[in-house]
Amino acid sequence: MRELSEQEIVRREKLEEIKRVCNPYPEKYEKTHALKEAKNLDDGEENVSIAGRIIFMRKMGKLSFIRIRDLEGDMQLELKIDVVGEANYHFFKKQIDTGDFIGAKGEIFTTQTGEKTLRVQEFTFLGKALRPLPEKFHGLSDIEMKYRQRYVDLITNEESRKVFLGRSKFYSFLHQFLGENGFLQVETPIVQTAVSGASAKPFYTHHNALDLDCNLRIAPEIYLKQCIAAGFDRVYEVAKCFRNEGMDSEHLQEFTQVEWYASYWNYEDNIKFYTKFIKELLLTLVGKTTITYQGMELDFGREEWNRVNYCEEMEKIFGFAFLSIEEPEELKAKIVEKGLFKREELEDYKSLSQIIDYVYKRKIREYIIEPTIIYNYPSVLIPLARRNDNDERRIDVFQVVAAKTELCKAYSELVNPMEQRKSFEEQLKAKEQGDEETMDLDETFLLAMEQGMPPISGLGFGIDRLMMLIYDVPSVRDVVLFPIMKPEGQI
Repeated sequence: MRELSEQEIVRREKLEEIKRVCNPYPEKYEKTHALKEAKNLDDGEENVSIAGRIIFMRKMGKLSFIRIRDLEGDMQLELKIDVVGEANYHFFKKQIDTGDFIGAKGEIFTTQTGEKTLRVQEFTFLGKALRPLPEKFHGLSDIEMKYRQRYVDLITNEESRKVFLGRSKFYSFLHQFLGENGFLQVETPIVQTAVSGASAKPFYTHHNALDLDCNLRIAPEIYLKQCIAAGFDRVYEVAKCFRNEGMDSEHLQEFTQVEWYASYWNYEDNIKFYTKFIKELLLTLVGKTTITYQGMELDFGREEWNRVNYCEEMEKIFGFAFLSIEEPEELKAKIVEKGLFKREELEDYKSLSQIIDYVYKRKIREYIIEPTIIYNYPSVLIPLARRNDNDERRIDVFQVVAAKTELCKAYSELVNPMEQRKSFEEQLKAKEQGDEETMDLDETFLLAMEQGMPPISGLGFGIDRLMMLIYDVPSVRDVVLFPIMKPEGQI
């Protein structure tokens, strides 16, 4: 057991004293108002009951002031010895600390300094904090503490409260917006038997009861499209996904993805829908459509966002017809010959899709600041997307990129089962070349496709990255309540 600090020892002693007077951890407390509501009441309002955690106290002889807080607000309390009684007042002064929980009932008034306050007529002790609150966070070690002890971070850090309240409001907006536009929410499996829906390394597990090797979901796409085949015209899921890849400021192995699919749409319909979604979301969360992210101003309110033709821009960069190349080593050789990258920089990339994507990220995405629609992708990149009617080497795909990062990916879906089987077989070839992020050949999904599907367009985006952008935080850990961390003490 860890060694207790002097303050922790004192608090435990106070706990024993409190037990002589009342239950230090009572069952419940009846509130009439949340703190943010109480602060809007008129002076003279009586029998107001509020509760929260004490974050500040100024204890004086016969008059004391307390500030209590809940997630969305804080409020000042006034305690007078001649109102609450001598015994209760001395109990408060001697046994109650910052960090403790208290309930208070009384009358609303405004102080001479203009602060809305509750004049306490009676109070109830609601919970002892055995550890003191930190004064503030500062330095690298405390950044680690923010993530390991999010509950303390949210108590003491107003910016963190703003982010996570915003995230909760995001979910409310999402469900309302999609529901009003005819989308139905569903849930699909997290434990799956085929790696599909995206290009990524999965987590593997074993199903003991069925003696079956399985993987954790990397994307919900395959099952959502089966819902479309079943007759759901518009469907969506808020999906926990898992990808066993590297960690950086924008990526965690566990993340939350939204995917929606609409029958009879193409990707241009999704462009219109997504831009409308983002504009209304920003107005709801921050009240404006222009935001600043890490010093970059982003205007999402423009009627038309910039557009970049992926294949055309890549051909300019390569200086040759890259869509005609079928072997990864040939593509690498040409890239090195052109002086775009050194051979060792391409060493980790085994398949055509990996090599092309690497060049795109380094030569195009890295320079995009304003919200931009990237479209017209090579078919080798996404085996689940519909081939363009005029050139089967291209697919009807778009991404939105802003501040050098991808915000969403969407496309007209491939619904031809014969073409889909060929795409899966090409993925198997890439796997043989050493690409560990390729999809499996999913016979169950092909069976659903053979049953027949209408035209479909789907879109997916990570909530975590979008929250980073909206609330201008530098790390994905700042928008995830409980990010996974190494145990303390491990390097």
